Amino acid sequence: MNDFPFLSALVITPLLGAILVACVPRAKPFQAKAIALGVSVLVAIFAAGAALTFDYGSDAPWLQQVESYPWIPAWDLSLTWGIDGIALVLVLLTALLTPIAILAAWRDLNSLHRSVPAFFALILALQGTMLATFLAGNVLLFYIFFEAMLVPMYFLIGSYGSGPRRQYAAVKFFLYSLLGGLVMLVAVIGVWVASGGVFDWATLVGADGADPALALEAGALQNWLFLGFFLAFAIKAPFFPFHTWLPDAGGAAPAAVAALLVGVMDKIGTFAIMRYALPMFPDAAQTFAPWAIGMAVIGILYAALVAIGQTDLKRLVAYTSIAHFGFIGVGIFAFTQASATGAVLYMVNHGLATGLLFIVVGMLAARRGSSLIADYGGAAKTLPLLAGVFLLAGMASLALPGTAPFVSEFLVLLGTFSVNQPVAVISTLGIVLAAAYVLWMYQRTMQGDRNPKLDQMKAMKRDLTVREKALVTPLVVAIIFFGFYPQPLINAIEPAVENTLQYVQLDSTPDDVATGDEADE
Repeated sequence: MNDFPFLSALVITPLLGAILVACVPRAKPFQAKAIALGVSVLVAIFAAGAALTFDYGSDAPWLQQVESYPWIPAWDLSLTWGIDGIALVLVLLTALLTPIAILAAWRDLNSLHRSVPAFFALILALQGTMLATFLAGNVLLFYIFFEAMLVPMYFLIGSYGSGPRRQYAAVKFFLYSLLGGLVMLVAVIGVWVASGGVFDWATLVGADGADPALALEAGALQNWLFLGFFLAFAIKAPFFPFHTWLPDAGGAAPAAVAALLVGVMDKIGTFAIMRYALPMFPDAAQTFAPWAIGMAVIGILYAALVAIGQTDLKRLVAYTSIAHFGFIGVGIFAFTQASATGAVLYMVNHGLATGLLFIVVGMLAARRGSSLIADYGGAAKTLPLLAGVFLLAGMASLALPGTAPFVSEFLVLLGTFSVNQPVAVISTLGIVLAAAYVLWMYQRTMQGDRNPKLDQMKAMKRDLTVREKALVTPLVVAIIFFGFYPQPLINAIEPAVENTLQYVQLDSTPDDVATGDEADE
């Protein structure tokens, strides 16, 4: 089993599955759905295999299960895949959310005048390209898939989204991301020139134990290359002020697609900061850390305030995600073991909570035919189970103790407080504002006086179906389980975080807090 190429299988399987599903005749939608679901389950099995064969020891190699295949010999390029603890937990998140998203969209597409096979083929293509970005072992390969994943998401929003502005949202998403990617391409070429023609990530940063091929002195060149990468990642995340595409895209996309967009795709930006920006440009990372933290803190407060004023459920959830990414940004650039571990943990837990929240909102919108908050009111009286899941997702979104995001937020704030008390204190205001917008959202939709129009709709009297229970249960269980026992995720994350922070030379301080096994001792 240790010799099985799990990483190649994780990339190739969904891409081949996408081709297979795309070839299914449009008149056979069930066959397309079944194949897509089967492929996504197979991908989940491969992800579990990668997790079971992963070495969680502190002395294990940084990049594990490395696979390398000849690609472009003239440039000495290979197709290289590798995985560390940060990539592993995000791969598992992707493998979990994709079949859930497929099940969530199972019935919704029947009323659309678009090809069902094409939709599910695009979902699998999106999954394959996202997994490739997490597993890429060289910078050029990462860049190719970083840009390639824009294509399926563009069509999923523009062709299968809802609302009169879906085309606008799709184009805005594509142009923002493409602009960031083109700036990064210039920086990628700069890295190739500065390193003497090296794209292999482990060689560039010296993760293989050798001297780093990219050993730039602190100064203008390193700063500009860092900014080239950081801009692309900040747009993808998205960080304030590069966030404006997300509310439009999240509001227009089908709920299942929005769950993948915010739950997984956006994490590629924060993941890439940890994987590429910090170890490749450590001095520049320290130079621009105050600016990055400032952007993150503004994002926390601004997005939370704007979320309070939203009238559309999907746009509200999108704005909450911008605030959450602010916490992730603070955790990364505080440069402490606890804050960075909490930031990576936040990536996973935010994907679980926000993925569930988008899916529940999609269930409500499918029943009511609207995602406007004003069209609801008192819905819990006939949808008690759906209302209960909605409440849990909302409580997880505001990081209530006992839910998985609480552990992440606690580590981020505790680790940040040890080195930057004002930032930690100001960031906590985001928690208060989160309680306001979540409780307001739930009160207006589920509680209070019942909207008379709901009694005229049979769908608004149909609680969770068997299919819907099956797709929300894994997320509910994960949110509660990791809320009380996050250690399995921390065991995977901590070694990779330690390796990353060694490059910025602030991997620990006397006042830092322990996590993982150290905390148990």
